[in-house]
Amino acid sequence: MRCSWGLGRCGWLRVQGTLLGFSGAASVLFYLSCPEAIFSHWGLLKCFQGSSMLEPVGQMVYGQPKVLTPCRSDVLVLTPWLAPVVWEGTFNTDVLNEQFRLWNATIGLTVFAIRKYMVFLELFLQTAEKYFMVGHRVTYYVFTDRPADVPHVPLREGRRVEVLKVPGALSWQEVSMHRMEMISNFSQQRFLHEVDYLVCMDVDMKFCDHVGVEILSPLFGTLHPSFYGAAREAFTYECRPQSQAYIPRDEGHFYYAGGFFGGSVVEVLQLTTACHQAMVVDQANGLEAVWHDESHLNRYLLDHKPTKVLSPEYLWDRQKLGWPPVMKKLRFVAVPKGHLDIRGS
Repeated sequence: MRCSWGLGRCGWLRVQGTLLGFSGAASVLFYLSCPEAIFSHWGLLKCFQGSSMLEPVGQMVYGQPKVLTPCRSDVLVLTPWLAPVVWEGTFNTDVLNEQFRLWNATIGLTVFAIRKYMVFLELFLQTAEKYFMVGHRVTYYVFTDRPADVPHVPLREGRRVEVLKVPGALSWQEVSMHRMEMISNFSQQRFLHEVDYLVCMDVDMKFCDHVGVEILSPLFGTLHPSFYGAAREAFTYECRPQSQAYIPRDEGHFYYAGGFFGGSVVEVLQLTTACHQAMVVDQANGLEAVWHDESHLNRYLLDHKPTKVLSPEYLWDRQKLGWPPVMKKLRFVAVPKGHLDIRGS
């Protein structure tokens, strides 16, 4: 059977676990570019007719990507290690949403609202409900020393807030230094058993546009908005060789922001554990990396290349950086703090 070349047509096939030796409700998805042709050629429909183990799911119609016409010619869309760099225009939201709905994935989002940073949480959650992973299951993990002050924000179906109490005597520097440790500990205790992906974000931000499953990958980092166009000599890596976060001047591809990273829970557990252990070594040697956990994150992502890199669309400060033409959308932006003495309290 001939496939149409004018419009892309695809189908997804879910094969239940027992067919391939898995147990429980586990399933494997196969992408079928022309499902009728494959079924006809292999005789799969006849082989598995009446079997609950074979479940054809969904077909879509969408515009064909043009091989000879790049989706973006003004920005880098692929790293030297072949990881996608995600910009507006490089992905099809409908195709990705269908794929992840079939996987029935649950996304966890960690955010720290400690001391006066609690003031940012309500807007963060309100805008997340409008723009973050719409149509997918989400658990917001709120780390806070003020559980009673966590706002009650109306949530979509399949989404919930989990409050995780942490010590309240932490300064913002201590929060920065202990964030990796806390995410690591809770990943082992809970997140591994509750969610499939973990997204770690700063709370003093708001969502302004779609942030969806296009970001998900085994391990992803986000280009820092202040350095995405800079030469590596300008990157604020830790420059002391004695530190575990040290990166030599002639190394490093990008400078990643500490305010937005994530991946599968297993990968995030490995990242946060490694960064925490590196900080412990530094502390024992009387050292503190120049940008705390962000410095260690950059060291880790140099040694363990991310499988996806998010453009600065996903972490931006419009007040400081404006809105340059290369940014087709601003998705997650800093909230103006005005006169608030947040870090000093």
